[in-house]
Amino acid sequence: MSAPTGFVRRLAAAAMLLALAACSTTDIASVEEPAAAPMTGQTNDPAPGFENVAMGSEEDFILNVGRRIYFKQDSATLDPVAMATLDNQAAWLNRNPSWLLKLQGFADDSGSAAKMETLSQKRADAAMAYLVSKGVDARRMWAKGYGNDREVRDCTERSCKVQNRRVVTNLRTQPDAA
Repeated sequence: MSAPTGFVRRLAAAAMLLALAACSTTDIASVEEPAAAPMTGQTNDPAPGFENVAMGSEEDFILNVGRRIYFKQDSATLDPVAMATLDNQAAWLNRNPSWLLKLQGFADDSGSAAKMETLSQKRADAAMAYLVSKGVDARRMWAKGYGNDREVRDCTERSCKVQNRRVVTNLRTQPDAA
């Protein structure tokens, strides 16, 4: 490569770098996205985009407490992880007494439809009984088992089916219509 060609290429590269450096999108970005809350590095820092979630709101419950508990196959027994989630739910619900609760039980497809509906109801009832034992007023809650009608995932792998064996806690402002 001759000296003039190398010089021209370097000069062109430098010009492109200067042009790119002059481009700034910070003004556009600040209009499109709200500024993120300063992060402290603590585990209780808000998730980006959720800095303004009101305490006691449904979003607060979903993000900070958790809505789902899971069960072993053919079981309605609460394990320690489920009990820890329900403990958090009970504490939150006792701090926020205006919310009502619908506990929805579900099952996988490991048995007959009738058996899975009965099992899913037992799961929802077990979660409700546990919340009552932690001071949540039973008149604020109702439980419904749906069997395997509402699978999260339609699958055959054991690791996938566990997602269908669950109770989902849904907050309500009024009871469901009969």
